[in-house]
Amino acid sequence: MSEQASDPNFKYEVAAQPGGENLQVCFSCGTCTAGCPVTEADERYSPRRIIRKILLGQRREVLSDPLLWYCETCYACSVYCPQNVKFGDVMRALRAMAVAEGYFSPELMQRIREVDRLAHAMRLKLVQEAIDRAEDPAPAPLERAAAEIEQMIKDKAL
Repeated sequence: MSEQASDPNFKYEVAAQPGGENLQVCFSCGTCTAGCPVTEADERYSPRRIIRKILLGQRREVLSDPLLWYCETCYACSVYCPQNVKFGDVMRALRAMAVAEGYFSPELMQRIREVDRLAHAMRLKLVQEAIDRAEDPAPAPLERAAAEIEQMIKDKAL
């Protein structure tokens, strides 16, 4: 932990925000980070680390960190979370707090635009891949299994 003063109420303020209700039950399993596409692109970004800093009361460090703005709020982290922590909602609350407390700067806005541009390109690529798969779909698993069973029955009957 840095030498900055700890704010013991910070976690309660964040937990009081919509989606932050389960924040304090996080047991740092790391599934949020493992499922995060932003972490894949930039290993400095870690939902697990951000939650830990919140729980430790590192208000200034969390709210002033430019990485706060990297979250795409895709909610992939929440899908995997066994404690139902809504990290995307937590990030929205943190961003609102950062703006209200004066931690937002024009430089951050430029970084946000760059992240959004890159994320948009990534989304387009994912959509195109989904379209490509839909145009050449593989047989559904049940259809494959049914065909295999039918073939086994035919082979056995001969």
